[in-house]
Amino acid sequence: MRVDLFDFDLPEALIALRPAVPRDAARLLRVHPGAPPAEARVRDLPDLLRPGDCLVFNDTRVIPARLRGLRTRPDGSTVRVEAMLHLREAPDRWRAFARPGKRLREGDRIRFAAGEAGAGPEGTACDLAHLDATVAARGEGGEVTLAFDLSGAYLDEAVARLGELPLPPYIAGRRPADAQDAADYQTVYAREPGAVAAPTAGLHFTPDLLARLDAAGIGQARVTLHVGAGTFLPVKADDTAEHRMHAEIGTVTAETAERLNRVRAGGGRLVAVGTTSLRLLEAAADPDGTIRPFAGETDIFITPGYRFRAVDVLMTNFHLPRSTLFMLVSAFSGLDTMRAAYAHAIAQGYRFYSYGDSSLLFRAGT
Repeated sequence: MRVDLFDFDLPEALIALRPAVPRDAARLLRVHPGAPPAEARVRDLPDLLRPGDCLVFNDTRVIPARLRGLRTRPDGSTVRVEAMLHLREAPDRWRAFARPGKRLREGDRIRFAAGEAGAGPEGTACDLAHLDATVAARGEGGEVTLAFDLSGAYLDEAVARLGELPLPPYIAGRRPADAQDAADYQTVYAREPGAVAAPTAGLHFTPDLLARLDAAGIGQARVTLHVGAGTFLPVKADDTAEHRMHAEIGTVTAETAERLNRVRAGGGRLVAVGTTSLRLLEAAADPDGTIRPFAGETDIFITPGYRFRAVDVLMTNFHLPRSTLFMLVSAFSGLDTMRAAYAHAIAQGYRFYSYGDSSLLFRAGT
């Protein structure tokens, strides 16, 4: 399909720089194919779903994945480097998007530190104050594979100490990350470290809302998909068939798969909280909708024409024009339906993107 079919004009003033307070006070646009959009709030979810439905949350935890450092070569040449980790390949290796990627080559050594001033050879000599890596491979679009001198938990500790919270570029370009973001840009149920972007639909949930959903007979299940920085990359191709998705690591346990299959067998609906949960469930589902245990990479790319196997309802924030995520929601509820819903949201002043408002999307017949 032509990528320009998924374009729309969004006023910059509607890009949210801070979340709603409290989290579940955010607006929620209900979208049923064939019906006009309906207004609600996230806190209304217990009344909008049915007893026996099951919400599926992505319990990944965002890590401080933006590293800054200095590349130094034996000839003395140096260049400042920013690396956004996005996919772990081994205990000591990460794929990353590097800037300036074109000035890096295999074998280059990079020293990362907390702040540019300490990143070079003249910085502190304390081993705990810096992290060294070698460029093991180069890919397209500034992507590199970094082989770190530390591994496993030691590498995790160094990244946690030296890295920065990776706010999305449409927020980071307008203000720096601060202490409040450390809490705001993390779901209340985050558990498994590894994401470099938050599963943002989940940012709206509070302990009180989770308790009210439970009291209403609406189930809750957890899966894990470590969201990569590739989620922010624009689609540069003119046709969706030419776009390559970056892989992400996901897990659906055998216990969770069995539980979700029981929900559907009993007539309940699976409600994916966020496109990350949806993509993982669809990657784990057989053609007949049976969800299997899953552990590994997925690069599933969902566009209109895709036949959904597992997910009946999707809760998701409002996405970028021409993005793979807007393509996904258009596949779920229909391109015309979603273009009308987004036009309504823009006209009514809904807040967009990671810290913005949300939507509750239904497939036909659900």
